[in-house]
Amino acid sequence: MKNVIITGSSRGIGFELVKLFNENNYKVIALSRNTKPISNLKLKNVHSHYLDISSSASINKTIKLVFKEFKKIDILINNAGTLINKPFNETSFEDFQYVYKVNVFGVAELIRQLISRFKTKSHVVNISSIGGIGGSSKFPGLSAYSSSKGALNILTEMLAEEFKDKGISFNTLALGAVQTEMLEEAFPGYKANISSSEMANFIYKFSLEGNNFFNGKIIPVSNTNP
Repeated sequence: MKNVIITGSSRGIGFELVKLFNENNYKVIALSRNTKPISNLKLKNVHSHYLDISSSASINKTIKLVFKEFKKIDILINNAGTLINKPFNETSFEDFQYVYKVNVFGVAELIRQLISRFKTKSHVVNISSIGGIGGSSKFPGLSAYSSSKGALNILTEMLAEEFKDKGISFNTLALGAVQTEMLEEAFPGYKANISSSEMANFIYKFSLEGNNFFNGKIIPVSNTNP
């Protein structure tokens, strides 16, 4: 039975991913600041733990719990993210700092602390945004968010290169519009034509098989981008 860790598991895509892996008999650690949505499901193969990925102290505490439960990690899906939608001249240093803590620094630190548990064929899937890809459409108000996702994309490429000799794969899925709470926060009233469960199903399959074909790749997953 494979061991899977999913961050940002309390809602949207992360919530659906946890249910999918559980249904298919994978052992899952679900990490989020809000553990109740998953805990309330009482899933037999899932442990839900608190994680504030913007806090190094929280990461340190969570890692201890993970190491007690998993001696190896087959799949890590870095799904947690945050978004601030403000005009650039109203986006403060603290705004940028918080977005980067969640979307970049916390992801890097979580991977760094978990790296000893990854083995040959382990797969790290970072969830990014198509707005973080050079040449894609950009939208006013998302300077902190989109630039942080661009940084995450480069981090993926760097880690794939650094750990390729160990057989650990790192890939990024750069998502377009998906009907999630985060999309509603960024674009109130916009209706995407892909649901959280549909995207979760794609990510589920990619996390299991994508590393047989890709490493260090930034893969756009979008049929529309608001």
